[in-house]
Amino acid sequence: MSLRIETVITGLFKENSYIGWHVGSSNAFLIDPGDDYKLIIKVIEENHLIPNVIINTHAHLDHISAVQPLKEKYNIPFYLHSEEKIILDTYEDSCQIFGLPIRQKPEVDIWFNDEQKIKIKQFTFNTLNTPGHTPGGTCLQLENHLFVGDTLFKGSIGRTDLPGGNLTKLESSLVHLLKSMNHNFIVHSGHGPDTSLGVELKENPFLIPLQNRLT
Repeated sequence: MSLRIETVITGLFKENSYIGWHVGSSNAFLIDPGDDYKLIIKVIEENHLIPNVIINTHAHLDHISAVQPLKEKYNIPFYLHSEEKIILDTYEDSCQIFGLPIRQKPEVDIWFNDEQKIKIKQFTFNTLNTPGHTPGGTCLQLENHLFVGDTLFKGSIGRTDLPGGNLTKLESSLVHLLKSMNHNFIVHSGHGPDTSLGVELKENPFLIPLQNRLT
């Protein structure tokens, strides 16, 4: 069955929330559901889907604000890397800083640590630890799709000037990502358009200097 990915752009920061499912099946997954849970629910209902899980690449406020309402509506678990707890715990303060409505901090059901497989229904995600933008940043690979959060963008990389950010770690994570994953995979970033590792390795000014670390 072919995998369909729907991008729902939400909130002040134009964050990409992802809904995925196999054509012909109603089972679905949610990745990084951002500010507008009503918009995400609308897309879910229009496609007659049954969400089974929420998995986040990291815990910045623009990626988690819809998690708790969606957890409660669909009674589904929320997965997050354990090193993201320090980021998650700043959720309310971050909302105040940016003048955003403060919703309930999401309750994590399953903390994951080392790189592993997360299997939910017919979906099997491979996790890749990619700290740097945040301490527990994670890329999620499913079939030929790669969800990278704010680790990598088309033409850019994640910022490291926020609490928990580290440029040296991010560069090492990008090298790890490029060594570990097929360069033809479709890359779904936390903001902006889709791309691929192959394209970014040729065109991204932040990745080009890392090429000599791939050999």
